[in-house]
Amino acid sequence: LSYRAVVTMILRNLVSIGLGPRVSSPVTRRPLVEMTRSASSDMSEFRKVFSKARHIAIITGAGVSAESGVPTFRGAAGYWRKWQSQDIATPEAFFRNPSLVWEFYHYRREVMLSKGPNTAHLAIAECEARLRKQGRSVVVITQVIDDLHRQAGSRHVLKIHGSLFETRCVSCGHVAVNQGSPICAALEGKGSPDPDTSDAKIPPEELPRCEKSDCHGLLRPNVTWFGETLDSHVLTKVETVLDTCDLCLVVGTSSIVYPAAMFAPQVASRGVPVAEFNIETTSETTRFTYHFQGPCGATLPLALARHESEVV
Repeated sequence: LSYRAVVTMILRNLVSIGLGPRVSSPVTRRPLVEMTRSASSDMSEFRKVFSKARHIAIITGAGVSAESGVPTFRGAAGYWRKWQSQDIATPEAFFRNPSLVWEFYHYRREVMLSKGPNTAHLAIAECEARLRKQGRSVVVITQVIDDLHRQAGSRHVLKIHGSLFETRCVSCGHVAVNQGSPICAALEGKGSPDPDTSDAKIPPEELPRCEKSDCHGLLRPNVTWFGETLDSHVLTKVETVLDTCDLCLVVGTSSIVYPAAMFAPQVASRGVPVAEFNIETTSETTRFTYHFQGPCGATLPLALARHESEVV
């Protein structure tokens, strides 16, 4: 089988058991080159490469937001009440019990409204703004659905899993930004993660509804749920960024969630330097040129700071 066929088969298997979103076609087009050498932790060498890069792709995951105190809803501690996210973040769960799913997302929205960008978010945004003046580019490709990159000031952000602060009408498909707190009156005070909390059982007509006068359909969070297709338009933009970048950073991600887990290895396969910033090594670390271990908020600001060769 070709690599493309293998990737497609893997993704379909992940979807069939509810472990990942669907994609209509894999982003990766080139075969990946296996690398067995150790990734370097030489920051001075990375800084030399950084100083010469013209187009930088930064792939971010839940680890970046976790440093702002955002729950990741993964692993043993990743429960909301008695459920994990893969139990609730599905189309089937929403149409079976939209009240419960909206309680979960209302809780997440309220938590996010109390959080702010950390030093990693700010370092990325400052780097983008500074390099823009030099005719260089920084594009963030993020797996997270929060709004912290935008709050930090990043302009070029591709959100492959959607946004917690957007809604989509299940009737007319209208997408809208919504940062209301609460998003509807019936959800005020609801959504406690305590496992002893009773479900609110809010009637569908009292849940968030489409504001278009000729619709008034039920709204859902505009995020990609388990088993759903990723936005092909976003994926096309991601592929363009990955094909043209001359430096790639992988920040705060475990590299196990597909298809995003393929992005950095795809870049590495064409000989482009890839630097991983994470609190631990991952299954992909040996494919990369650099690995900087520790909190992203501590390692990233140093990595992205103004280089002595820059003329601003």
